[in-house]
Amino acid sequence: MMEPNELTAWLRLVSTPGLGRDAVRRLLVAFGSPEAIFLAPRSELQNHINTKKTLVSLTRAPDDFESVLNLTNRWLAEAAQAQRHVLTLSDPHYPNDLLQTSDPPLLLYAQGALSLLAAPKVAIVGSRNPTPQGLENAKAFSRNLSQAGFTIVSGLALGIDGAAHEGALQGAGSTIAVVGTGLDRVYPKSHHALAHQISQHGLLLSEYPIGTPPLPGCFPQRNRIIAGLASGTLVVEAALKSGSLITARLAAEYGREVLAIPGSIHSPQSRGCHALIKQGAKLVETASDVLEELEPVTGIPKHANPFSASDSATLTRHPVLDLMGYDPISLDSLSDRSGTAPATLNAMLLELELLGQVARLPGQLFQRLSRG
Repeated sequence: MMEPNELTAWLRLVSTPGLGRDAVRRLLVAFGSPEAIFLAPRSELQNHINTKKTLVSLTRAPDDFESVLNLTNRWLAEAAQAQRHVLTLSDPHYPNDLLQTSDPPLLLYAQGALSLLAAPKVAIVGSRNPTPQGLENAKAFSRNLSQAGFTIVSGLALGIDGAAHEGALQGAGSTIAVVGTGLDRVYPKSHHALAHQISQHGLLLSEYPIGTPPLPGCFPQRNRIIAGLASGTLVVEAALKSGSLITARLAAEYGREVLAIPGSIHSPQSRGCHALIKQGAKLVETASDVLEELEPVTGIPKHANPFSASDSATLTRHPVLDLMGYDPISLDSLSDRSGTAPATLNAMLLELELLGQVARLPGQLFQRLSRG
């Protein structure tokens, strides 16, 4: 754990108005530590600072600094019970994967198992408004990859992210949630129980100071951390304009693998994945595809995948499933296709819904779910 004076200097440095991450890194290279920066004469500092206003800001603590410091110290005071840490760029626990990116966070607030930062990692991201099949895919891929030895990285958002964390917690590799708030906040609030579970059995991670609320600009920024932590990023479902595609683009810029699951040509949530595949992303159909693509960089062999296609064969087969296909379908269309009365079909679909093989969608539509 950092000495109090060192922590105070780091917090003050990253809180200095007008001082971006690039400027902070330049100062650290020049002077070696935050303490040395604040002890340096103004004549030396001005060689590394672009504006007089920023130079003046370095000579005194920001107006809200005492509040930031007090909140951080109170949060860390519970570290014995909650495994809480603040990691600097020079901390031995700081993830090497992030140090190899162009814009690593200056500080990382962490709660949970720091050992996961050194584990083989794959990011799984996608839509906040996924289809039922997308949710099923996210959970199944995460569970199988976690069981194979991967730690699953995602962003704790609604939809695909939440399903990815849930699936990962069911395997051996656990999960890292990179959030866009301070670690004393949970966003969305509906994921409060999930965040608590991750803090107990995985790792919560943020670059934002304690007390930071959910601000729109924070979430695109945290996507670079998700992409930077992982050897590859798997996009499950995404619209053409989405944060998931930003994460995928950043992963590609960092030289990491980009993978995508294809979907229905009629689904808006598949278009982002299809665009990535057209641009060269690996088309993924099974967890084995992910293992095969990442084996050269992670060392986890393809045969480590515990999932077999035969697993899906254990599910109850029903003639209606083959008639449905995998696109959403209305009851009337399915009745026309099968020659079965709507009332009879409704009973069949309810049975399949209870078995988890069919999802009921808004607008009186139904969709077959694949567990493969």
